[in-house]
Amino acid sequence: MSSFSFQTVPHLVLERGAGARLGVLLAQRWRPGRLCVVTDAFLHRSGLLAPALQGLAAAGFRLLVIDDVQPDPADHVVEAAGARAQAFGAELVLGLGGGSSMDVAKLVAVLAAGSQPLAGMYGVDKVQGERLPLVQMPTTAGTGSEVTPIAIVTTGATHKSGIVARQLYADLAVLDATLTTGLPSAITAATGIDAMVHAIEAFTSRRLKNPLSDALALQALRLLAQHLLRACTQGDDLDAREAMLLGALLAGQAFANAPVAAVHALAYPLGGRFHLPHGLSNALVLPHVLRFNAEAAPQAYVGLAEALLPGCTGSDADKAGAFISHLIALIAATGLPLRLRDHGIPADALPQLAADAMLQTRLLVNNPRELTETDALAIYRSAF
Repeated sequence: MSSFSFQTVPHLVLERGAGARLGVLLAQRWRPGRLCVVTDAFLHRSGLLAPALQGLAAAGFRLLVIDDVQPDPADHVVEAAGARAQAFGAELVLGLGGGSSMDVAKLVAVLAAGSQPLAGMYGVDKVQGERLPLVQMPTTAGTGSEVTPIAIVTTGATHKSGIVARQLYADLAVLDATLTTGLPSAITAATGIDAMVHAIEAFTSRRLKNPLSDALALQALRLLAQHLLRACTQGDDLDAREAMLLGALLAGQAFANAPVAAVHALAYPLGGRFHLPHGLSNALVLPHVLRFNAEAAPQAYVGLAEALLPGCTGSDADKAGAFISHLIALIAATGLPLRLRDHGIPADALPQLAADAMLQTRLLVNNPRELTETDALAIYRSAF
């Protein structure tokens, strides 16, 4: 066995109704003080977070709620949030929402604790110093951001840039399925597919995959594939919602250690230029990247096939094909429109998307098959 390193969040809680007990959970670990909550305006106004906020206040925490996070958060939004938290004298940061809120919370915890500018953090291991204590509580089952050391920021008009550093691992992740029951079917589908992509790309990653990441990725994929349609069609099914949350977390643990690759590299330009939700962007390119990669990683694809389709027979190519076909059928059954043209993307934009994708070198280096700009353009054309 080759040597490997594995990191994750040190404390996880999965508990229905944990949101209402959040104040108690946090007070067991930290002295109640100034707590900065990072979320989005819709969640804040909806009342979904009210039990958690009330419980935190009752436990003695003084709250600053930053609720202006939007999907694909811009660098100036992150910087303003960090400045507000620092001026408040924040002693603890809570990310409460989807992946964007949790990503911003990670960076707020760093910015509020020090003086390093955000611009100096982009890349791998560029964050200096330590951060404030950090808690993450997802309201979607998709990004796995609650257990990853990664934050994605929109820089400039269209480009997505990643910050990867050990300081971005939270101290505590809390999963409460009751916070996800109100998600519309389309969002449930897109975020669930995002989590499945994390599991697939971790398992097929060219770099840093290891026995732990493999085991987590396979179990995540099983949970997600088995419960995705139930969660979409029976939104108040807490068993399905909880399985999706756990699957997304396990996939997050996997790809935090065995990083994602070409699916994400091709998805990011769709979000950056056309503001498509990240999970949907992944779903649009996933089948086409799978077909491109399968011949370069046959054993990995056999492993994925046997995890989802026990007893499948035939050659390695047959099993890989069966896996890809099964996944395409599952995605189609969610009802998501799966052509780029269905989402207003014009054909003449595809060359620019391909050029943009090639800038994601942090991701492309992990792909099991080398991908050129010509390949990227062919994939976008297949998805069109």
